[in-house]
Amino acid sequence: MSTADLFHRYAATISNLPYNFDIEQPLPASLRITGDSRHEVYYAPFDHVNTAAKVVLVGITPGRVQAIEAIRTAARCLQDGLGAAEARIRAKNAASFAGPMRSNLVNLLDHVGLAMRLGLQSTAGLWTTRTDLVHFTSALRYPVFEGTKNFSGSGLLRSALLREQLETWFASECDVLPEALFVPLGSAAEGACQHLVGLGKLSGQQILSGLPHPSGANAERIAYFLGRKARGLLSSRTVPEPLDAGRERATAIVAAWNA
Repeated sequence: MSTADLFHRYAATISNLPYNFDIEQPLPASLRITGDSRHEVYYAPFDHVNTAAKVVLVGITPGRVQAIEAIRTAARCLQDGLGAAEARIRAKNAASFAGPMRSNLVNLLDHVGLAMRLGLQSTAGLWTTRTDLVHFTSALRYPVFEGTKNFSGSGLLRSALLREQLETWFASECDVLPEALFVPLGSAAEGACQHLVGLGKLSGQQILSGLPHPSGANAERIAYFLGRKARGLLSSRTVPEPLDAGRERATAIVAAWNA
């Protein structure tokens, strides 16, 4: 089934959903796509693919807050009479990598030279004036839950259900972005990208590895990576050597990338 067909299957449901979702529960059952004994996959409008993108930012899967924002945005668009294609674009852009994580990600990407390679003053422009250069996505395109919790990424490749989701939707995006630089956010997303390398959908040179996860919970590791905290001031929880190696690796990958 194509992404357009999947959107049309759920468009009427989305248009009629109330906005007062219970924040502690999964998405409405009417949006459930599939599941197994551990995981549930729900539809939210994250279908749009920017095939002209030079950079692809890859999370694990949309969380509940992101999914609700995408659904609400798509519902408003449809209720205002906009077409399905425009609704999908607006929903995707409204919900992608918002909040404090975005600021950390911008700082990390700028630090390893990506803004310069793209001809930008800062990669912050990827969310404002140069959205044409970026594609926001996840290894698991549609929201996955474990019970009422967002899927954390643990055991992604050991699950037949989730591996099928990865090899269907994310692989299809890799096919239409053969020259783009893929930026996985965290080890689970990087493992998913490497799995696609093994399937011949990506090349190893397309994956920008070495960045710490931009989560706010990673503040000290990010500060050290960016040179804002000295090695001697690090807590015992932060090991500097992998961060040094990651910084060197990421900088070299960006420098070698044919933008």
